[in-house]
Amino acid sequence: MSIRDIHTPVLLERCLDLLGPALQHDGAVYVDGTLGMGGHAEAFLERFGGIRLVGLDRDPAALRIAGERLERFADRTALVHTVYDGVRDALEEAGEDHADAVLYDLGVSSLQLDETDRGFAYAKDAPLDMRMDPTGGVTAADVVATYSEGQLRRIFERYGEEKLAARYARFIVGARDRAPIERSAQLVEILTAATPAAVQRAGHPAKRVFQALRIEVNGELAALERAIPAALGALAVGGRIAVLSYQSLEDRFVKRLFAEATASKAPAGLPVELPEHAPEFRLLVRGAEQAGEAESASNPRARPVRLRAIERVREAS
Repeated sequence: MSIRDIHTPVLLERCLDLLGPALQHDGAVYVDGTLGMGGHAEAFLERFGGIRLVGLDRDPAALRIAGERLERFADRTALVHTVYDGVRDALEEAGEDHADAVLYDLGVSSLQLDETDRGFAYAKDAPLDMRMDPTGGVTAADVVATYSEGQLRRIFERYGEEKLAARYARFIVGARDRAPIERSAQLVEILTAATPAAVQRAGHPAKRVFQALRIEVNGELAALERAIPAALGALAVGGRIAVLSYQSLEDRFVKRLFAEATASKAPAGLPVELPEHAPEFRLLVRGAEQAGEAESASNPRARPVRLRAIERVREAS
């Protein structure tokens, strides 16, 4: 199968429409902060012939695939091996001092989910790895083996919003005392045994735990907390940023940050808003947009998506 058959970019046309007004001039800089296999980036390079792409990804395999996919645009692209909070350094490395449009498509990529030996999918037996950048860092097996029961409970609660976090942490610690937990099938078996039958009927017991482990292993929320402010600071006036989130933790953070960025800085009780207190950004969509029924049916990975976008309307104070 070709790369286009196995990877369908989520909300592609909507992202093009939202970010397009900032990319109408020659030399406009489009930052794809989560390049993946290059689906969004390819569409932007095709639609806007004068733009330059700065693409970021921590996964070397994704960068290799995206590089091949975007080879015909090589004179307009700079691909950088970095986490998405490295947007400022990536721009500098590419010889750019600002961004006109930024896209973050958060979460685990199609490439990572579909490569069984990466250990991201609970439905496929594989080594418990879950590193988006397999060249370094701790694995999910390391976390399961070394975190205390309290630490495991904390990440399951915080990053997985798992109601059975305490029970799952207790079962994992008990199981690892008997034998190392090194594969996804082992962990799924432990979680299934710990889950009451009534709860199992409500969904797969491993889903939230695997999500929590992935976020912990890759430091995803910490990176996001640095990435969005960095991207906002890099935007030129008229520049736009769109964020695709797939879990409530990410979306709540983006919502809060966008609300702060679009709020007046005028002190409470001031009768007139001074120009320097006016918001630096404006919302481009009301609330969070979701994929339509047709896209959700044809591309199941679009079902949980939440899209938010804002535009810089004036320079920073």
